[in-house]
Amino acid sequence: MTRTKQNIETDFFRQLDRFTFSVRKRVSTVYAGNRPSTRSGHGIDTIGFREYDLNDSLKDIDWKAYARTEKLYVRQFEEEKTLTTHILLDASKSMDYPEKGTSKFEYAAMLAAGYAYMVTKYNDRFAISTFSQEIDIHKPSRGRKNLLRAIDRLTELELSGGTSIGEAVIKYSREIKSRSLVILISDFLQEPEAIETAVSRLSDHDLILIQVLDPTEKVLPIQGNSKLIDLETGEEVRTYVSEKFKERYIKKLDDHSARIKKACMKTGAEFYTFTTDTPIFDAFYHTIRRRRR
Repeated sequence: MTRTKQNIETDFFRQLDRFTFSVRKRVSTVYAGNRPSTRSGHGIDTIGFREYDLNDSLKDIDWKAYARTEKLYVRQFEEEKTLTTHILLDASKSMDYPEKGTSKFEYAAMLAAGYAYMVTKYNDRFAISTFSQEIDIHKPSRGRKNLLRAIDRLTELELSGGTSIGEAVIKYSREIKSRSLVILISDFLQEPEAIETAVSRLSDHDLILIQVLDPTEKVLPIQGNSKLIDLETGEEVRTYVSEKFKERYIKKLDDHSARIKKACMKTGAEFYTFTTDTPIFDAFYHTIRRRRR
């Protein structure tokens, strides 16, 4: 049964106010999203002067300082660069699980909204785009209005179809004009080759992958004769779930996640797994604490 409305809580935004969201230095040399860098010439806040160098532009000379000292100086500024954050959210039918309680999509959407909220605090640009077999691309923009529109859109979204993460990332990567922060949120229950391709395609960016699973997907709490339904295709499979079956299932899931993590480690990306019973603030704390300065 497809939900007609997603339940996306935003009360935790107040808890996020105690944190800052920083990107690694390898990216901040290009985009620093309210993270300061020092340069000469025009900027925001004056932090001092230094003597004129032949490589400096004449228009950057502070002539008032010259009148006082009869020496050439250029003014130094603390410049605030901007960061663009791209959030790609899995909206395939497999995310519409379970029927009761918090679904994987609702949890993933709260993560997406939380990251967007933190970006908005710095007046940086962000976009939340959703994908399944196709991708619904939204252009990056600033401000709370953009955040509220994104939340409204996610609340009304109807989940459908399978997942083509490789194709989605290929299409979306063409829209990214410069090095950015990219957050990819999914259950990642797709072919590992497609996920590896997506990671490789986005490896030039500061990349975070967040896997969202329901607790039952981690432990498979069923026993005996069972009917399993593929949410994306609707296919039914009747099988007998024994302890041996569970062991093989859990090992296969662990191997799958390990392969994703390995692909991320090769490119310097970060990979996290959360189940929907993890308090949402704890999930943010776990990812943000490594990025605090």
